[in-house]
Amino acid sequence: MQSERRRRNFQDEQEKIRQRFREFEDGLEDEFEKRRAALDLKIEKGRLILSEELQRRNRALRTGVLRYLRHARILVTLTAPVIYSLALPLVLLDLFVSVYQAVCFPVYRINKVARRDHIVFDRHLLGYLNGIEKLNCIYCSYANGLLSYAGEIASRTEEHWCPIKHQARVSRANGRYLGFAEYGDPDGYQERVGAARARHNSES
Repeated sequence: MQSERRRRNFQDEQEKIRQRFREFEDGLEDEFEKRRAALDLKIEKGRLILSEELQRRNRALRTGVLRYLRHARILVTLTAPVIYSLALPLVLLDLFVSVYQAVCFPVYRINKVARRDHIVFDRHLLGYLNGIEKLNCIYCSYANGLLSYAGEIASRTEEHWCPIKHQARVSRANGRYLGFAEYGDPDGYQERVGAARARHNSES
């Protein structure tokens, strides 16, 4: 009975920490929104709308492609094929995780992850980037957005099948990890599995 009370108290403390973390994230996003508003940037129908002054400043700060290449270190330039060689594995990852959630998530009654919430292309609209920088930004947006998308799919899968923390500390664990059962706590495991599946059933 005493151990059960301690476990409940610990879970309550974890929930309070998660709530503070969510409030902190919301506060950061509000601050970022204020900064974006201060820059007076608007995107309408896939086009970046800027004032004349900002357009002139963007053009003035843009580095030409030839100058950009001329000032690049040769070793940096030589690594370009290595970086872009990851394009095919990334596309394959995109295909496989998308098929996986399309086939399996309805069976598990897990809400599907919206790809558009993770893979966003808008940096190429910025006028102060040259053609090479825009291509790099598109590639980075896809790679990092895809890994975020795949990570969210994996996170929802983990919560459904194995909501147990590791014994060792995990760096940068996903947002659901704090709510997982403690390592070596069978009662907590059964409770978390039941809660996750009940929630998935109610959401489906």
